[in-house]
Amino acid sequence: MANKVITISRQYGSGGREIGERLAEALGVEFFDNKLLEVAAKDSGIHQSHFEENDEKRSNSLLYLLSTAYGQGGVPFDDSLFFAKLEAIRKIASEESCVIMGRCSDYALKDFSNVLNVFISAPFEARVKRAEEVYGITAKHSADYVKRIDKQRTSYYNYYTDKRWGQPQNYHLCIDSTALGIEGTTAAIIRFANEFFK
Repeated sequence: MANKVITISRQYGSGGREIGERLAEALGVEFFDNKLLEVAAKDSGIHQSHFEENDEKRSNSLLYLLSTAYGQGGVPFDDSLFFAKLEAIRKIASEESCVIMGRCSDYALKDFSNVLNVFISAPFEARVKRAEEVYGITAKHSADYVKRIDKQRTSYYNYYTDKRWGQPQNYHLCIDSTALGIEGTTAAIIRFANEFFK
């Protein structure tokens, strides 16, 4: 039987990462967030710091585009990083059941069976509050920071896929994490996954 994989896309501050960690723990599978970057770095031979610096964002400045380094075969370096992550996601999903965070993983696994794609959202005010209380972003900058990270994720996803980030048709399940809280949302996804993977 094919491995069971859950991909999680999320708005910044929605608690998606914590939910993903809890899901993986409850299901007894590996959680791939930063660990995915380790796999991509090891398999591609590109230093992990490059993946971390450019994670889920594209460098759009004209100066960067004019001076950008090119990878193998004349491919822009940003694109080389993306394709390395894509390959890592596919390798991981083919080897084990797991939970994978973001990085266009729903798109990367579109031809795989037994993949549940989840999108986690929350009202803007709740996300700003979480950014301050959980991630330590100052109140003065928190609203702008939440907007900026969502904009980066949107730009990254829309550039590299033929879909639009956050659109419900891209996912099997879209859920507002404030409706049930982190624990309740995790439990709801587990119930959905148990039916989905039957």
